[in-house]
Amino acid sequence: CSAVVGRRRTHREAASRHAQYAPTMFSVALSVASCLRAGTAVNVVWVLSAEGVPALDLTEAVALTPGGGRMGSLAGGAFDSQLVELAGISSARLVDVEVSEVEALISGAPKGARATLAVVPADQLPGHLWAALLERRRVCLDAVLSGRQIVSVRAFHDDDPSFMEGSDEQVVTMLGAAASTSEVTADRAVTALVPVTRLAISGGGPFADALEHAARLLGWQVQRAGNPETASGLMVGLSPLDAAVVMGHDVEASSTVLAAALEGRAGYIGALGSLRMQQNRADWLAYRGITDLTRVHGPAGVDIAANTPAEVAVSILAEAIGVLNRPA
Repeated sequence: CSAVVGRRRTHREAASRHAQYAPTMFSVALSVASCLRAGTAVNVVWVLSAEGVPALDLTEAVALTPGGGRMGSLAGGAFDSQLVELAGISSARLVDVEVSEVEALISGAPKGARATLAVVPADQLPGHLWAALLERRRVCLDAVLSGRQIVSVRAFHDDDPSFMEGSDEQVVTMLGAAASTSEVTADRAVTALVPVTRLAISGGGPFADALEHAARLLGWQVQRAGNPETASGLMVGLSPLDAAVVMGHDVEASSTVLAAALEGRAGYIGALGSLRMQQNRADWLAYRGITDLTRVHGPAGVDIAANTPAEVAVSILAEAIGVLNRPA
């Protein structure tokens, strides 16, 4: 488990990583599940409410182990120094944190910004939660409170009616929301975790820059890699909610990444390049036994006679949105 969670990162590393892709409850689920299987204690921390914290995604979460292991960060590392002591908490509870002067300098969050966190040992959360998160389903965590103590937590997800038994109107409403949200009362804290579309881009240059910028305007989480090995890892980890775009002039490198995208479960796979490049990639894949390219949209994008990087980005995202929003 320690290998999965990794060593504790510095504040600056965490802040930099957060700017690119903030770890969420969905992305730490694998680490938590690994710890549980290994019998390693691990606490899960997520945000219930915040004041003065800019651009906070309520799906952000941290997994903490007593030995100092940590996966994830909150608010770009604004509360990192305060998370250390939470690793040893053995009973579920609410914890209030505030950005100190030093943390403000490191993370960029304003001094005095506050948040209320839920800290729960993972073995006190429903076992079916981790499978639902790994499948990137909409999940609702319904916590019963007694003062600052969390008495119990139930988990619901809307993809399986059996897991909705015992839910109420609030849970159903929050699960149907467009974005993650949380509501806290004197005796209850309900958090709805709504997955955000991820876009994995293989390649660099002006077209990749424009695509990343446009996707972020949509609220998508974007990951980029120029190295084929790294890019392939990103592609394999995508879900049907996500999109993959492969670009590059090197046939072998881009085809290797395209093969990884086909191995994964991305709902949209786009391949940039001329018709000749598409054929060269198809030949490279066919030689290695990969002949079913029906999931690949190439050349990627809606035909709007796009020329500039910005126009190409718009055409690709328009196509991706159409594919991802189309009923299966």
